[in-house]
Amino acid sequence: MKPVIYITIAAGLLAACSQEPAQTLPSQGDIVTEFAPDDLPGPVQAAVSAAMPDMTVQEVLRKERDERVYFDVEGERADGSEIELDILYADGVAEVVEIQRDLAWPDVPATVREAAQSAGAGEPVRIIESVQTDGSIIYELFAEGQPSDPAMEVKTSDGQVEVLAERWPH
Repeated sequence: MKPVIYITIAAGLLAACSQEPAQTLPSQGDIVTEFAPDDLPGPVQAAVSAAMPDMTVQEVLRKERDERVYFDVEGERADGSEIELDILYADGVAEVVEIQRDLAWPDVPATVREAAQSAGAGEPVRIIESVQTDGSIIYELFAEGQPSDPAMEVKTSDGQVEVLAERWPH
C-alpha cells in the first residue's frame, strides 16, 4: 500500500513541475497557468481531437475566469494554419466553446468593418475571429497599446451584424 502512495505523490510532483506558476492578468483578473500539452486532462484532449483531429497542439493555458475554467489550446492544423480552441471545463466535462484564428483587417467581412467604423473604431492592430458553437462569429478588435482586451467586439449571426455593448462571455 505504501509504494502506491509514494508513486501517487511522485506522479503529482512530476505533473506539478511541468506547469508554470500561476499568473494573474490584471486586465481580466484571470488566473493563468501554463500546461504542457501532454498534461491536458483526458476530457480536454478528447474535445481537441474531436473538434480538430488534424491539430498539433503547441501551447496550452489554463484560465480561471469568473468561477469558470477554460483551457486555451493553441496549435497548427495540417495545412500550417494557426488555430486556438477555447474549451470550457467543468465537472470533468470539456466543451469547445470557441474556435479562434487571427485575421488581417481586409479579410474581415465588409459588413463587420462597416459596423465597427460606424461605431467609431479605427483600423484595429489585431483581429481575432471566434467561431461560436451556435454558428455565430465574434470579431475581437484590438486597438494600439491595448493587447489584453479587445477595444470592440462585433457579432455576426444569421446575416445580422451587431456591435456588442458588453464583452462576450467566453
